[in-house]
Amino acid sequence: MIPHLKKSLVLIVLPMILWGQDSLVNKKRLNTVLIGTGTLYTGSLIGLGTIWYEDLGRFHFFNDNDSWGYTDKLGHTTTAYQISRIGTDIFEWTGLGRKKSAWYAGTASLVFLTSVEVFDGMSDEWGFSLGDMAANTIGAAAFLSQELFWGEQKISLKYSYRKSPYAQYRPELLGSSTPEKWLKDYNAHIYWASANLKSLAFSASNIIPDWLNLALGYGIDGYTGGSSNPSENSKGESIPTFARQSQIYLSLDVDLTRIKTKSKFLRSAFNTLNILKIPLPGIEYNRTNGLRYHWFAF
Repeated sequence: MIPHLKKSLVLIVLPMILWGQDSLVNKKRLNTVLIGTGTLYTGSLIGLGTIWYEDLGRFHFFNDNDSWGYTDKLGHTTTAYQISRIGTDIFEWTGLGRKKSAWYAGTASLVFLTSVEVFDGMSDEWGFSLGDMAANTIGAAAFLSQELFWGEQKISLKYSYRKSPYAQYRPELLGSSTPEKWLKDYNAHIYWASANLKSLAFSASNIIPDWLNLALGYGIDGYTGGSSNPSENSKGESIPTFARQSQIYLSLDVDLTRIKTKSKFLRSAFNTLNILKIPLPGIEYNRTNGLRYHWFAF
């Protein structure tokens, strides 16, 4: 584990050291970012190693493209997008230009997620997934391409979580604690593509608020296994039969970064919370129930 951590950390830190040669960069802020990035990177991987991984073995590949109804791939895409987005703001704070910050934030995002994928490659339960790597690349590219061509994020990739009833049947796989469920129980996840209405289609209208979005979401229900549902868990306890199905959502959303405020604290909080889809009215479609209305879709 440690050699991979060191190599990946060098790939993140070295370009940032080179940036320090730019006279416009605030050296004090750059040092703060260097230390903070290294600490967060290392701590995140150690935390994942504690929660998710146990014994690591020989590196191998694994095809999981048909697992969890593709929600794990959407999770990779959304994670890469959000790391790139937040990383760009942090790097720009040091005095770097916006486009340069976006390029290196996207690179740092891929380095971090590749490190996680290497852990998967050495795990007996999983393996190095080319599908995951493709999803990571798409997520980073989704942010970078909008930043380079539009200079803004017209379509944001977001995440929401609502408790599901399935983790109790396979806690060893879906999680036994709340933090584990946030990571492992894909039944509880919804991934959203949230489009800013005024930016995309109504730029000439003063009726549409700057911050109003329309979001398309995707989730799953009834999954107690990746490719199929087992009849028993690891303790030999029976698991009820559940219908595996996809859920499609259409809902209003808020782009918190477009809310005008003079408060630096609120701007920072809004920027961080923009990872999450805001609970607002919406509709859901699934095979069992057809169309359903939700006062708060998240």
